[in-house]
Amino acid sequence: MRRVVVKLGSSVVADSDGEPRADVLRNVCEALAGVHRSGDEVIVVTSGAIARGMRVMELSQRPSSIRELQAASAVGQGKLYRIYDELLRERGVTSAQVLLTFFDMSARTHYLNARQTLTTLLEWRVLPVINENDTTATDEISFGDNDFLAAQVAVLVGADELILLTDIDGLYTADPRLYPDAKIVREVQDFGELQELEIGHTTSPLGSGGMRSKVVAADMATAAGIATVICNGVRAQALPAALAGEREGTRFAAREARYSSFKLWLKYAKPSRGTLVVDAGAARAVRDGSASLLPVGVVEVLGEFDAGDAVDIAQADPDGGAAHTLGKGICNYSAQELRQVQGMKSGAAREVMPRASEEAVHRDYLVVD
Repeated sequence: MRRVVVKLGSSVVADSDGEPRADVLRNVCEALAGVHRSGDEVIVVTSGAIARGMRVMELSQRPSSIRELQAASAVGQGKLYRIYDELLRERGVTSAQVLLTFFDMSARTHYLNARQTLTTLLEWRVLPVINENDTTATDEISFGDNDFLAAQVAVLVGADELILLTDIDGLYTADPRLYPDAKIVREVQDFGELQELEIGHTTSPLGSGGMRSKVVAADMATAAGIATVICNGVRAQALPAALAGEREGTRFAAREARYSSFKLWLKYAKPSRGTLVVDAGAARAVRDGSASLLPVGVVEVLGEFDAGDAVDIAQADPDGGAAHTLGKGICNYSAQELRQVQGMKSGAAREVMPRASEEAVHRDYLVVD
């Protein structure tokens, strides 16, 4: 039994006029129902609520203000889910609508609750259809055409595979709509090889993503040991071929999982609220991962944050250049508190703050890039 997350971009769900692609969605649901009947577990992450709302409200272009985007999503959300629900029900599959926000991923309790809900639905043989809750999200915390959300969901549920459906055949050496001689990249083993490619942010008028966000999502998922495929969801045979393990689109090989579930959440889901700049000795301890970060190793505290927030950890440049990010951790101090004890050994820190934690960031709550 496999567990697969399939994400549909706005350009797959709706055409350039904002009308749902009925034939495409029918083919997608047929393929999903087929693997569901075979015993596999499937989760859909869909974009397109805003596009659907734009069409209903006869908006000529995608709104730019967050309040209008939220309103368009509110109009389109239920109507979009109804299409999935009816198509899946016709094929004998019960579905459930699940709306998530960035906060649901960044708050640990909410994250675990979301996992429990999705796991229960899968146990009940229900196919979850997930979208970002655009009506409460803000421009600072939106997922960006749901590529990031899809990768997060794949990590959340421990998926075996993530399939990202878009309106082109996969990752190319450059944007094929601008460069006709661009070549498709069939397989990616090393993300470092992609540095020379022209991977852009070009999107459809209805969407907010682009190929770059899909590559970032693939990077995130494969780091958790989840193979990822980017392929053309508009072409009828692409998704069935990808689900069957055939050569289709661009495949990103799963990498050996380096992190626990908690550290994957910390690395990819919990936002950083500040930065701790550390000296060379503390940087070595962070890179080794065998020691906690103590206040004595902190040379500068950037930003404002509370105890329990995530912070980036960066090594100071001895030549005065920009600090180099090493990782991320949960800080035991607020920014104000840590500024009072930075650079101090534990005994001196306790004299200033008797109840101060010995560690600024404990090694169990620290993840290295």
